[in-house]
Amino acid sequence: MGERGLARRGDGSRAAAGSRSRRGSAAGHSPDDVRAALAGRLRLRLPELEAAIATRIYAIADPREVRDAAYLQGLHASLPVAVEYAISALELGDRRAPGIPPSLLAQARLAARDGVPLDTVLRRCVAGNALIGDLILEEGGRAEAPSSTLRQLLGTQAAVLDGLLAAVAAEHAREVGSRPSSAADRRRECVKRLLAGELVDHAELGYDVGAHHLALIAKGATGFEAIRKLAPQFDRRLLAVRREEESTWACWLGGGQPLAPGEVVRALEAVAPERALITVGEPGEGLSGWRLSHRQAKAALPIAERKERRIVRYVDIAFQASALHDDLIATSLREIYLTPLEKTRDGGRVARETLRAYFAAGRNVSSTAARLGVDRRTVSNRIRAIEDRLGRSLADVATDLETALRLDE
Repeated sequence: MGERGLARRGDGSRAAAGSRSRRGSAAGHSPDDVRAALAGRLRLRLPELEAAIATRIYAIADPREVRDAAYLQGLHASLPVAVEYAISALELGDRRAPGIPPSLLAQARLAARDGVPLDTVLRRCVAGNALIGDLILEEGGRAEAPSSTLRQLLGTQAAVLDGLLAAVAAEHAREVGSRPSSAADRRRECVKRLLAGELVDHAELGYDVGAHHLALIAKGATGFEAIRKLAPQFDRRLLAVRREEESTWACWLGGGQPLAPGEVVRALEAVAPERALITVGEPGEGLSGWRLSHRQAKAALPIAERKERRIVRYVDIAFQASALHDDLIATSLREIYLTPLEKTRDGGRVARETLRAYFAAGRNVSSTAARLGVDRRTVSNRIRAIEDRLGRSLADVATDLETALRLDE
């Protein structure tokens, strides 16, 4: 092949031949064969190589000093990815170099978020690359690869490193440029990422996400002020962030024991101004409960914006909130309960008016009559006519029918 050293099997003994075969012989007739053989040899030494790189990484800067657990996990996970990327680039050559793995760029962004200097990130890349280069020379020497071929391989490795460093530096700089500058911005960004399920360092929040929580959402400054005054009353720590360019506040009341949402609602009704709009989730514990309680308060918000009540608790409108976000439920409720009522001379206007008054009066016929300014018999007749239209007793479908009416609003 013109590279006889790579084809030789030592002293020709069967034992030496078997050993070469197991280690990935560099025998072949082209540089491609040499690259493939060396890549195979490097992969056989992956545990050793990864351990050496990990030691070098820790020596440059101990990643355990970063409080974000996700950063440390990502660093460990990216190490074998980076090694395989380097070996694949060696194996494929200049013209077929693989693309940079997205996880390596993601780790660069995570480093920027956690304040790891770019110099540290790049030094780790260079150190790992140097160890891989040492191993290439070592295995190339054992396989008796021609020096010209080894120089070519090291040139490929250098080009791959240059491209990686440039991409990592760009991702790091982009993330640094987009990082929130103020404490409020950083707190909001941290909350957004926690709600999205990311593992982030939340020490800056000054709030124990492992405690018991009750989430609230306030539209407008007056609603937020009412919640802020409420926190010391219930001996709770308040976490509050405002949406960008909106006067909507996401709030949590946290403490060592569960907080009764009914008591909070009554307290808010006593102190919140008339124009305030506040939704209240259900109690939750730990990070998962922190997220769930917020989702409940958020789901109640569009319902609250359509209701006359200032303060809305999720448990009171849970089905209605779910139906609002489920097109199948919303459409089905309308077709089943409202469309039949519209097939009257007035398009169902009187039926809907009567039903709304009936539900607002707690399903009491006399109170409904008083609300509508008609006699009790008129209400009873209207209800019977509605039941005939629906083919069901009002008592059996009251919950679904009331939800359909509220969604129709």
